[in-house]
Amino acid sequence: MTATTRTTGSADTAAVRRAISSTPRPPRPGRLSAALVFGWRGMLKVKHVPEQLLDVTVTPVMFLLLFTYLFGGAIAGSTSAYLDYTLPGLLVMSVLFTTVYSGISLNTDLTKGVVDRFRSLPIWRPAPLLGSLLGDSVRYVIAGTVIIVVGVALGFRPDGGFTGAVAALALVVVFSFGLSWVFSVLGLLLRSPNAVMNAGFMAIFPLTFLSNVFVDPTTLPGPLEAFVDVNPISVLATASRSLMAGEPDVVAVVVSLAVAAGLAAVFLPLTTRLYRSR
Repeated sequence: MTATTRTTGSADTAAVRRAISSTPRPPRPGRLSAALVFGWRGMLKVKHVPEQLLDVTVTPVMFLLLFTYLFGGAIAGSTSAYLDYTLPGLLVMSVLFTTVYSGISLNTDLTKGVVDRFRSLPIWRPAPLLGSLLGDSVRYVIAGTVIIVVGVALGFRPDGGFTGAVAALALVVVFSFGLSWVFSVLGLLLRSPNAVMNAGFMAIFPLTFLSNVFVDPTTLPGPLEAFVDVNPISVLATASRSLMAGEPDVVAVVVSLAVAAGLAAVFLPLTTRLYRSR
């Protein structure tokens, strides 16, 4: 390296330092704006890898067709009658299943070192975590919308009309947001995305099938009926049915919102503490 080259390099470095020192530091991003940016990051993932939407598009349709046309006649006497009963429950099931992927996505970022990069940024620490779950809420809306649209195409007509269907979808999305904090804890505790997926579905499958999503609890044995009646997923399905029917069950709606708030109140601080310590 010649003396001229060294002199030029030193001059360039000095010029860069003067430019940086003379430029005011940009304002620190607010908490909400930072969270929304990370929520948009989740949407960009879908843009670049559209296959990620398979779980919120193909899977709900498969469940709806399978349970309506394979079991509907045997359970309710006709597929149309069973569709009216089970579609609000399948709306609940399809969206709740999607919440497991919140923990999987968080664990993937953690194991790949992406979280370490986020920690080096001058942002509100929980912003990546909250933004990720806000982005996942869009997936919940998509999954629920797919179920309702396909149900209408198959002949489902909610007595509550468009307003009742939107209200039921909104309630399920709010409940799912609260539940997603539970799976976020799993995502921070377990060692791999596959472990999070297996543990998540092992928990959500029994709770979903031991509910009133598919059958009337009065047809079940006494002890099982008692469990189904107090299952929060049964309460959410009942609230969803009542909203779609245009006759809101106020108790079921309030209980569902209270459970969602309780889950968030317990697992949100726990998730934040684990996120900071990992």
